[in-house]
Amino acid sequence: MKALFCIFSGTGNTKRVGERFAEELRALGHEAEVYLIRKDAPEPDYGAYDLLIVGYPVHAFNAPSAVVRFLKKLPAAEGKSAYLLRTSGEPSKLNHAAGITPRRMLKRRGYNVRGEFVYVMPYNIIFRHSDGMAARMWQTVETRIPKDAQTVVEGAGECMRVGPFRRAAAFVVRVEHPAMPVIGKTFHASKKKCIGCGACVGLCPRGNIRMVNGRPKFGMHCVGCMACAFGCPEDAVRISVFNLWRVNGQYTFNGEPAKDEEICRYCRKMYRKYFHANEEDRKEKQ
Repeated sequence: MKALFCIFSGTGNTKRVGERFAEELRALGHEAEVYLIRKDAPEPDYGAYDLLIVGYPVHAFNAPSAVVRFLKKLPAAEGKSAYLLRTSGEPSKLNHAAGITPRRMLKRRGYNVRGEFVYVMPYNIIFRHSDGMAARMWQTVETRIPKDAQTVVEGAGECMRVGPFRRAAAFVVRVEHPAMPVIGKTFHASKKKCIGCGACVGLCPRGNIRMVNGRPKFGMHCVGCMACAFGCPEDAVRISVFNLWRVNGQYTFNGEPAKDEEICRYCRKMYRKYFHANEEDRKEKQ
C-alpha cells in the first residue's frame, strides 16, 4: 500500500499527528508520504498512490476553507480508498460535523471514504493549554495511532454520525469561511513589538502576508489558521476581533502529562473521558 497524507496545518498540530501516523504505516511495511496543503506547494502525483488521507484542524465545527478549495481541485479517482484525519482543541461531538463536507466532496470525486480519525491537540486560539495538558494529549495520540494505522491497513473504519443539531450548529458558524478574509485583512503587527523578521510570511499557508517597508501586510486570503500569531517570535501579531483569544508560542509535548486534577476546567469532563478511554486501551495492550 502506498498512502498520501494531504495535510492542512497552520500551527503544526495536525502536521505533527499526520507525520506520526505516516511513520506508523511505514513501520507496518507500507509507503507513506506527507504533502502539506499550501498555496505555494506543487501538486503531488495523486495517481502514484492507492490511498488518500486528508488531514485538517477543525475550524468552528467545520473543515477549513483551504481544505474545501483543495478538495474541489482534487482529480477524480474512481474506487480509491480515503480517510479523514482531524484535530480539535476539545473532544466535543459537535466537531464531528467537520467531516460532512469533506466526505461528500471526496465521494463526488469517486473516493470510497472508509473512516475518520479524530485527535485532540492543544488550542492555538481561545486560551493556552498547559504544557502538561499538551503532553497528555500527545500521549493519547501515541496510544491511538498504532490501532488506527492497523485499521487503515485492514481497509476498515467508520465515519462519524452527525445528527441534525450538530449539522445546524456547523451550518451557522460556517460564516467563518466568508468572514475570515475580511477579518484577516485587519490583522496587524504591533509597532512596539514587531522586529520586521518576516517569520509570519513563511508561516502563512495561504501566502496571505507580505513585507512592505519592513512590516507585514495582511491580504484577503486569510482562513483563520492563526499560524502568524501563534508562531511570531515576538508575539507581535494582533488578530483583530479575536485578539483577546490570541495564543502565542509552541507547546512542549514531551514533559510530564497533566494529572486528572490538573485538567483545565473548560470541558473538564470531556477531556477526562477522552483521556481515560484511551488510557484503558493502553492498559489492555500492556
